[in-house]
Amino acid sequence: MNDNQQQPAASSSHSDRSDPSPEAGARLILILGGARSGKSTFAEQLAINSGKSVAFIATATAGDEEMRARIARHQAERPHEWQTIEEPLDLPRAIHRASAQADVLLLDCLTLWTSNWLMQQTEGDYVDEADSASLLGESALAEIEDMLRVLRSLPAQKTLIAISNEVGLGVVPAYPLGRVYRDTLGYVNQRLARAAERVYMLVAGIAIDLKRFQEQPSL
Repeated sequence: MNDNQQQPAASSSHSDRSDPSPEAGARLILILGGARSGKSTFAEQLAINSGKSVAFIATATAGDEEMRARIARHQAERPHEWQTIEEPLDLPRAIHRASAQADVLLLDCLTLWTSNWLMQQTEGDYVDEADSASLLGESALAEIEDMLRVLRSLPAQKTLIAISNEVGLGVVPAYPLGRVYRDTLGYVNQRLARAAERVYMLVAGIAIDLKRFQEQPSL
């Protein structure tokens, strides 16, 4: 799918909203950035600074030794009093569980969730971009809508801090599944950004509050 193709229906149904205000229920804060931009450090500091109880939702899976070591290192670095919920796919269920344990929920990350979800849908098989990219995008956004419905059902004192990568600034992936992944994550990020109260972009460890600069399209 190229940048000129129509977005999935689940996304485009919201794309012409004139009111960019956050949605009701629990607060949502979205943290975006590239690899090693400081996303996790910034998100964790937000959670610590809140002074509230924290539940960490981890979407990573230990597929190899390097990833197992990485997960163990991150676990050791987090405050010991934080609750940890490991859930690679079912975000609504994870948020339900986390909200029963803490007031601040830290989801790290949607980048890996999107990868896990796409691999489950395709089982790693070849993807025909023209036929399946839009359908996969719509289906992934339906999962995100389920997550947002859970957030809207939670008390206003709850906060979800969600971390995701901005993967659309680099080279175009050379293979179809990579392009479908890039596009799907882009749609997921857009939907969450619309629902979020705050959206931060991390560049070289510096956070930029994107919603402070938001403008409506005009000529």
